Amino acid sequence: MKKLVLLTLPLTVLAACGEEPAAEPAATAVAAPESAAPSLPPPDAAVFASTFAKTCPEAKTVNDSVCRRAAMGSPEVICEYGLGDDEYLRNKTTLVQGETAWEIADPETTCAQGA
Repeated sequence: MKKLVLLTLPLTVLAACGEEPAAEPAATAVAAPESAAPSLPPPDAAVFASTFAKTCPEAKTVNDSVCRRAAMGSPEVICEYGLGDDEYLRNKTTLVQGETAWEIADPETTCAQGA
């Protein structure tokens, strides 16, 4: 008899659980998508060369450059570049989005590299 009671007890408990009214789901706030500011197109070699020339007019000209985002979704772009006749990308700087164009994040250090 004890075995029968032990076997039916879990079934009774489960049946009792099914009789409770279901709780109403809590209202959750839906996050509104942020209105992203219009972003600038990614800088290419020509954009970087002109930005560098405007920022550092006394430096050697950029002959080649490669720019990549610092991280996925990051507003910063890291550019490696070569100056003058140098065919290697020996220099590195960071670009940030300005109001209407890309800007060099640390112009003093960047221009000192190009002198």
